[in-house]
Amino acid sequence: MPETSQLFSRTSLLLGNEALQRLQQSRVIVFGVGGVGSWCAESLVRSGIGHLTIVDSDCVDVSNINRQIMATVPNIGRPKVEALKERLLNINPHLHINALRMVYDRTTAAEFHIEDYDAIVDAIDSLAEKADLIRHACRTKACFVSSMGTARKMDPTRLQRAEFWKVKGCPLARALRERFKREKDMPRRKFLCVFSDEVLPNRGEVSTSPHSSDAAATDAPAWHARKVHTNGSLSHITAMAGLMLAGTVVQHLADF
Repeated sequence: MPETSQLFSRTSLLLGNEALQRLQQSRVIVFGVGGVGSWCAESLVRSGIGHLTIVDSDCVDVSNINRQIMATVPNIGRPKVEALKERLLNINPHLHINALRMVYDRTTAAEFHIEDYDAIVDAIDSLAEKADLIRHACRTKACFVSSMGTARKMDPTRLQRAEFWKVKGCPLARALRERFKREKDMPRRKFLCVFSDEVLPNRGEVSTSPHSSDAAATDAPAWHARKVHTNGSLSHITAMAGLMLAGTVVQHLADF
């Protein structure tokens, strides 16, 4: 088995040994390991993050194959966090990883102990839970980054990073801001988001998968029932958004 120093020699060459050690000692939690979160998690691991928790209640569906990094035909029906954990350990066998097949919401929030992490990544797409996670994360001292909407987009050059209240042209960010104002419960601090101002129409029709994750795992928590409306998406957009989130975290933790 290769030693950690061998696995991350190129990271160390760029950032220096002290920065790499900070990454290896840092604890990061990623909520949602779909089209954005799965790529973010892998990039974090390949960059040298040594302690990672991944959270998602869903199972791999055939419709995930076009954009989620652990979604392959053999993995259809498997819990996403289990499939991704297996892949990440094949990248870094020394990784300390915790795979939680859970829903994040107001009833489970305390179970995650997010105040103990150095960085928190929000890559969930259910509006109410996303708003609650943002509020919760903004009460901690951790580096916090959030993905806005990545569906119905084609042009990767329109992906951007901005502070949440300066995000423009993103329907999900707008819906979140309206929710915060309506409920009179604002995030307590600023945080960075990855977003795109491109919004394209869906030209096709929603198809029903014969191997849906719901059918494959009827005991799965019903996070999917609270997700936003199904929209088309592409891997080069979701992957780039995930990589941008990971890059923001690594830049912060490495103090680079």
